[in-house]
Formats: sequence, structure tokens, C-alpha cells
Amino acid sequence: MIIKNLSRIKDNSYGGYLCALGLLVMAAFACSVFLWQAETPAASGDAISGQVLDEHGPVAGANVRIQGDKKTVLTDKSGNFLLSGLPVGAKVNISAWKDGYYCALQENVTHPKKGIQLKLIRYQLGDNKAYEWLPPEGIKNACVDCHNPAIIAMSLQDPHLKAAANPRFLTMYYGTDTQGNQSSRTRYDKGRGVWKHLVVPWPPDPAQPYYGPGYQLDFPGTTGNCTACHIPGAALSRPVDPRTVKGADKYGVHCDFCHKIADTKMDPVTRMPFLRFPGVHSLDIRRPFTNDKERPQLFFGTFADDNVPTEDTNLPLLRESQYCAPCHYGVFWSTVVYNSYGEWLKSPYADPKSGKAKTCQECHMPSPTIYKGKAITNVAPGKGGIERDPAAIHNHNMTVDTELLRNSLTMDASARMQNGKVVVDVTLTNDKTGHHIPTDSPLRHLILLVEAKDSRGRVLKQVVGPKLPEWCGVGKAKKGHYGGLPGKAYAKLLKEKWTEVFPTGAYWNHTELVSDNRLAAFATDASTYAFTPPADGGKAAITVTLLHRRAFINLMEQKKWDVPDIVMARRQFLF
Repeated sequence: MIIKNLSRIKDNSYGGYLCALGLLVMAAFACSVFLWQAETPAASGDAISGQVLDEHGPVAGANVRIQGDKKTVLTDKSGNFLLSGLPVGAKVNISAWKDGYYCALQENVTHPKKGIQLKLIRYQLGDNKAYEWLPPEGIKNACVDCHNPAIIAMSLQDPHLKAAANPRFLTMYYGTDTQGNQSSRTRYDKGRGVWKHLVVPWPPDPAQPYYGPGYQLDFPGTTGNCTACHIPGAALSRPVDPRTVKGADKYGVHCDFCHKIADTKMDPVTRMPFLRFPGVHSLDIRRPFTNDKERPQLFFGTFADDNVPTEDTNLPLLRESQYCAPCHYGVFWSTVVYNSYGEWLKSPYADPKSGKAKTCQECHMPSPTIYKGKAITNVAPGKGGIERDPAAIHNHNMTVDTELLRNSLTMDASARMQNGKVVVDVTLTNDKTGHHIPTDSPLRHLILLVEAKDSRGRVLKQVVGPKLPEWCGVGKAKKGHYGGLPGKAYAKLLKEKWTEVFPTGAYWNHTELVSDNRLAAFATDASTYAFTPPADGGKAAITVTLLHRRAFINLMEQKKWDVPDIVMARRQFLF
């Protein structure tokens, strides 16, 4: 019909051409509308459609999905969305989320359905200093009230939830041993040599009982920044004494605190936390105002389709290594003491183009979460939680698993007779970890111990290869004193500047880096050892053992820490 009308335009005037052009545009628009109606599921009733709004009107770019489904759609500039492909009569929950908002949810929507509305509510920008943290367990108002008890049980085994009561932390803080004996306060006097013009700390008095170093022995009457990482919920406003903490803070880095972190404050140039702002001081915390009817609570998590619209929201940061940075980077007196985040940042694991990119969470909070042989599929059974893909639920027992430690590197060893000697080759490769091994606390170290004996158990004489340093312990090997034995130690070693105590773990003092031979990501270290063969011509028994030790043995004995070595790998040869 339109073509017929166009043929009737006989004059060549400008108006005639405009009329013809207008008719063609109308024809094209009519065709597009027809095709859209024919191809859009909503036109046939095979969809759920609606709009996402906030207090100002339509919200563009919101994520909408069927709760529990991986597939999402984004709302258009008018806030509209369309979900298709469901069987007619199916009942589903529709969820919406956008950064800066709580999740929104409309339950029991029967497919097909048009015109549903989901309202997004912005979470607060401020922080309520009067908020009382929720403990992970307890009679009431605890995380376990709603969450799967299995998740809480696993979390309670994690060192983060033991940080405030960790005996190594407390005895180092107060300068005591585990039985409560305390070393004498640090002596200050004129320095020696080039430091004689200064008043500096002196080494411990050998005439006095000594139970190891302590922050409060060196800086009595102060609290320091230790709790900024160990008890961050209590140290938000100012440093605190660990003995004074109450409620949930007695656990240390507890669930409610971690799920109130909205952002990390990072230097845009270095991509690291700012200096002199350790732990909680580099975090943006959002404690809710419980008297706000629309925002009575706030939990950041990894679900963009959560079931509590007035409490929960998704935070992409929780999946990024940057989330861990503030408590895994520490600089004291200009010396970088611990830096697992920076080590990761410089490794191929932080480079998306390397093909090896992996975040801290992918290793330390893997999914699925297995508890007593079964995968957890519901984080809040009976409390509104839904069954989910186990891959969506992350393990909250982050570091206590010794298998994770044992799997962090590969040890290859071989033994042979060569030129009349027993020769042992050992190679260590950090092929599975995105930071140095060991990392963070400079107390931690690896001990590679190579033992060679004859068939009667007599030690063969070492003629080639390194020996373990004295700080691995001088004494009986049966008690873990391996200094002077064949092997190699891997550690970051600090020395106190004034007292020259070495190696030291009292890094709140001025320290200097002496050496660092830890294994960086994808680094390899090889060592060779040779021994005289058995005098009787019999067989030689070789044992190569790699140990992870959490602290220097002299310090452990001073503090009476009962922390057994972890056997990371062992190889035995008989020939």
C-alpha cells in the first residue's frame, strides 16, 4: 500500500521528496516493530519481565537473575529486564543487584509474568562507631543463628578467628612465656661505638631469667599497632591492649568484621597499602545504624542474589587479592617485615596475561566447601537460604590445612654412588604458590635436612655441601636442634639494629635485613651433598626431609611454645 502511494507522487517538488522519505521511514519502523514482536519471548508470554527501581526511579545496568542461577541480564537505560527460557508455571525468585545497593528479591514469581518491580536500596556511606559486633557463636545474636553450623565450625578452626588468643602473639606482645613468666624490662643506656651519642636499648641481661622478647618490654605504657591486624574490630579508633577486648573481638579477626569491609585504601602508584597505615587503618569499614528501618544491618558477601534484601549485598572486592593486602603487608622503621601481598603482586599470579593468574582467595578459600566428606550447598538452611551450586560456596578455613602447606612446592631428590662418594641432589621449586615460601612472619622458615647413615645407623661423614646454621638449634637432633647438620635453611633473617640480636622476631624494634633466600613464585633452588661411603662396604641409607618451622627454636624454647615442625616432604633411598 505504501509503495502504491509512493507511485502517486508525480511532482518533483522538494515537499514530494520529503513525503516519500517519510513514508519509507514509517515503513521501516513498522517492519522493525513487527519483527521485534515476533522474536521477543515476552510477546508470546514465554518470559518474566519487569523493571528495577531505586528511590529516584529506573536503575540501568543492574544485574537481574533467577536466584541461584549463574545467568544474569542487565537492565536497560529504563531499568527494564527480561528473563526467558523457563517452563510455564515454574515458580522462581527474582533477584537484582548493583554496586552500592543491597540485593533486591521478589519471591515465588510464577512464569510467565509481566511488570514485576524490584526496588534497590542504597547501603549507607557512613560508619556507626556505636555498633556492637556479632560474635560467630553464642546464645543469641550470633552468626551461627542463621548460618550453616558447618561453616561456622570450619571458620572457628581458622587462625583468623584465633588471632586475639594466639599464644605466640600474646607472649610476644607481653614478653612472657606460656606459663606467665615475664622477662625484665628492656634496659636503655648510651650506645656503643658509632651510636655512643644516642640512648638505645641494650641486649637482655644474661644474669636475669629470660623468657623471650616482648613489645611491652621495649615500649612500656604503649599499645602499638599489633592489634590493627590481630584484633582489628577493637582497634578501629585507636590501638588497644589485647587484655581489654570484649565480645566478638575476643576472637580476633571475626566474621562480622570481615563482612563489614567495604573497600581497601591503596596507593594508586605502588598498588600497595599506604605506609604507616597497617591493617584496619587501610580499610573502609561500614558498621550499620540498627535503628534505620531500611538499613538495619549490612553484610558484604559474594552472592549477587542474596535472600535478605535489607542486610546483604555483593562486593566484588571479596574475590580480589587486594582485599587481603592491609594485613599482609607490614613496614616497621622503614624495613619491610612481611609482604605476602606484595610478593603476589610481583608474581605471574597477579598478571592476567601470564596464563597463571590466581587470587589469594582461589587458593585459601577454595570451593566447594567440604565438611565431613560432604559439599555444603546451603549457607543458611531453614533461615531463608537456598540450595546452591557447591562451587559458589567458599571454604572459610583458610590456613590451618597442613595439606595446603605441603602442596605449596615440589621437592625432587636423588641419590647415587659417584667417584667413590654417596652423592645426594635436592631441588626445591615453588611451582604452586603465588608468594614466597615461607611468607609473612619472619619467624617462619624451611629446614632441608639431609641424613646419610650406614646399615648399622652410623652417620656418614659429609664431605661436600652446605650445613644448617646455628640458629636452627645447637644440641640434640632428636629435640629438633639441627644446626651444623647437612642441609639448608630458607628464611628472611632480620637483625636488631641496636642490640644486634640475630635472628630476631621482635620486628617492632629497629631491624635490618641480613638475608632472604626464601623461594619466590616459580623459583628453584638446587643443592648437592656428598658423603663418604659406608666403611664396611654395606648399603647407605639416605633420608631427605623438608620441614616447615613456625619460629626459631631458641625463641620457642624461651616462650615454651609447643609448635611441632610440619613435614612438607620426605624422600628415602637405600643402595
